[in-house]
Amino acid sequence: MPELPEVEVSRLGLLPYLPGQVLQGVSLRAPRLRHELSPALAERPVGRCLKRVERRGKYLLFDFESEGGGGWIILHLGMSGSLRLVPPGTPPSKHDHVDLHFPGRTLRYRDPRRFGTLLWVDGPVVLDHPLLAPLGVEPLSDAFDGAWLHQALRRRQAPIKQVLMDAHCIVGVGNIYAAESLFRSRISPLTPACRLSRQRCDRLAATVREVLVESIAAGGSSVRDYVHSDGGAGSFQLIVAVYDREGEPCQVCGGPIRRITQGGRSTFYCPRCQR
Repeated sequence: MPELPEVEVSRLGLLPYLPGQVLQGVSLRAPRLRHELSPALAERPVGRCLKRVERRGKYLLFDFESEGGGGWIILHLGMSGSLRLVPPGTPPSKHDHVDLHFPGRTLRYRDPRRFGTLLWVDGPVVLDHPLLAPLGVEPLSDAFDGAWLHQALRRRQAPIKQVLMDAHCIVGVGNIYAAESLFRSRISPLTPACRLSRQRCDRLAATVREVLVESIAAGGSSVRDYVHSDGGAGSFQLIVAVYDREGEPCQVCGGPIRRITQGGRSTFYCPRCQR
């Protein structure tokens, strides 16, 4: 599933081309993704200028303005969605479900599993939308630091890895990034969140930010369907220390990496280095 780095890489790939352009049309080739594709999506944004492309958690937010009032397209890539900029008139493939037509290029949404979300919202404010309002702190924002994390974990008895992946607490820290952050922090994924000291929270907040920034620089992690808007792939998964390395030697101590299951997801860690 595309996580924060992959969504941010997608956003950055669109910025040189789309803001300031007028949307000329929308092509819908499926009745629904995770939710029904409303006719408003094909009608309301057409003729409006795309002002900016923002991100909230794993959602991309396309801000359209016009003299009669603005609106937003909210997009979530789901489990297998991706965006691609293609020349106008490029024939769609089987899983290319939505096109946004701009002058000189088309933004194409591909989603083999159809678990994504794409909808239109009228109005100048979108962050209070029901999909966005419950989301937690942005880990790349100034609000996220050791002090905030220590306070947020005080009453959380669940294992720290599961808390890191809880979007109501912190947005966008997926399985790969939680595992790598905990390894760099030398914290066991099994540690109850409320038992982390302020010092360990300082270190963990710093490493979460560090891992996410490195992944964005590497183009994200392409482990299944995810590709960039230019068709390229991410490479962060090639430099991970513990994720998907069960039985391989730890890069620090040489002991075997272990895999366990937490919340239905695989967790990889070094039991010697992480305590």
